Amino acid sequence: MGRDGADLDQRARRHLWLHFSRLGAYDDRHEVPVIVRGEGAYVWDQRGRRYLDGLSGLFTTQIGHGRHELAQAAAKQAAELAYFPLWGYAHPRAIELAERLASLAPGDLNRVFFTSGGSEAVESAWKLARQYFRLIGQPARTKVVSRATAYHGTSMGALSITGVPALKTPFEPLVPSTVQVPNTNFYRAPEHADDLVAFGRWAADAIDRAIEREGPDTVAAVYLEPVQNAGGCFPPPPGYLERVRQICDRHGVLLVSDEVICAFGRLGEWFGAQRYHYQPDIITVAKGLTSGYAPLGAMIVSDRLAEPFLRPGTSFSHGFTFAGHPVSCAVALANLEVFERDRILDHVRGTEASLRAGLESLRDLRIVGDVRGDGYFYAIELVQDQATRQRFEPAARERLGRGYLPAALLDAGLICRADDRGDLVVQLAPPLICGGEEIEAMVAALRSVLAAAPAWH
Repeated sequence: MGRDGADLDQRARRHLWLHFSRLGAYDDRHEVPVIVRGEGAYVWDQRGRRYLDGLSGLFTTQIGHGRHELAQAAAKQAAELAYFPLWGYAHPRAIELAERLASLAPGDLNRVFFTSGGSEAVESAWKLARQYFRLIGQPARTKVVSRATAYHGTSMGALSITGVPALKTPFEPLVPSTVQVPNTNFYRAPEHADDLVAFGRWAADAIDRAIEREGPDTVAAVYLEPVQNAGGCFPPPPGYLERVRQICDRHGVLLVSDEVICAFGRLGEWFGAQRYHYQPDIITVAKGLTSGYAPLGAMIVSDRLAEPFLRPGTSFSHGFTFAGHPVSCAVALANLEVFERDRILDHVRGTEASLRAGLESLRDLRIVGDVRGDGYFYAIELVQDQATRQRFEPAARERLGRGYLPAALLDAGLICRADDRGDLVVQLAPPLICGGEEIEAMVAALRSVLAAAPAWH
């Protein structure tokens, strides 16, 4: 059977179920993009066309594509010990990686529970919180507070914590006991629209009010991302995260920092909690932990939460077959070595201002309403009217977000995301190795595409 581009497209349409995709959108006029190789910040499709990977795959390939040292680490480990579970056993790579993550994590986050990915890490943290409170004599603490439009994963527990109604409705009823509060979208601030600090206090106090309303003795955890992804990269206002920490402490509630996207350099630090100076009880990670070269996630847990599980006869009744896979752990260790050898965090901190300035320059386009983010993690909100911040009507959102933007961006040689889970945004999260040349290319592609967008609404 042939292996040319058309053949791959037809076979994909016949047998491959793409995730979060409208399967009916692909036909003889609209091929399935098939990415066949990558190198550095670029990938190539089945037709030989090159694209700048402006989304790091899916916020994942921090150190870029084609890193032979990570492939070699995987091959070496597979030849030595390809697989063994962590169910009552350990293996060297899991031990080494857990120790390494504990040394990088803030405060007393010294226990690492491995998972296969981000949704599993988020769900594991909820289960841990519930069992922890049961063990210390507070079994009524089962509820979770999270933020509107926040995305925390697709498994049933993680999806229940997620604040995107359109993703949840097809699978209801979900796990009960989750409550949503306002996020930190200052561009659409319903309160204190002229004072970022006051807005942050209002948004944090909404968490306090939700805990009081539900009953503090029934709430187990507050989940938040350092920079919220869904809705379009909402950074925390000054003082917001510190106040949330104080609120959680006052009510005896755990603070879970969901850093599946934000950890491992995305914001210029190992963890987003370090950038914004707050101390979580649990951090959930995945994606950049291996730069996508192998699947792996984890929750990193404080010593205080681990203590009840050290008692005789007690165990955390939870686990996954492939969690802490030896090959994935070996890849993660090699990935962290590249971070240190190539000074990736320093590079992000040194160049993030250039990325911000390039994206801010697009504000002269009348479709650009807001540009927001931190580190190498940004969103551009698109609006019908820049002066009034008028949103697009549903039909125009569909034409732009689903019809025009994805194909136009690809034609311009840029892979990024047109996201409509909140307001219509274009999201960018380039590999952390990108510099001035790649930033200029991203901005030029975005300018050409967005300048032509008004004709579509």
